[in-house]
Amino acid sequence: MPRVKGGYVARRRRKKILKLAKGYYGSKHTLFKSAQGQVMKSLLYAYRDRRQKKRDFRKLWITRINAAARLNGLSYSRLMHGLKLADINVNRKMLADLAVHDEKAFAELATKAKAQLK
Repeated sequence: MPRVKGGYVARRRRKKILKLAKGYYGSKHTLFKSAQGQVMKSLLYAYRDRRQKKRDFRKLWITRINAAARLNGLSYSRLMHGLKLADINVNRKMLADLAVHDEKAFAELATKAKAQLK
């Protein structure tokens, strides 16, 4: 059987990888072999970190809510439990936004939570 050269298919495949590797440091954006390895790793990081970002934001919101709750004389867990008992369904993203931008509204929610805990 005759040997088949790569032809334009192989060139297109390599160019696609090198295009994705644009901007990488050193030979990782010029040499196909190292570029291919780095592109695969980068795609794995991108996939992983799309999920990690959700965790990071939730941690940030909880930290902000906890700080604001402690200014109102509650811990984070007691605030959340009080809100649940008061049947106030506000997600953590909105609570964190209130804690940062509208302290008065957050304090009102905290007093309602406190009243339910007693």
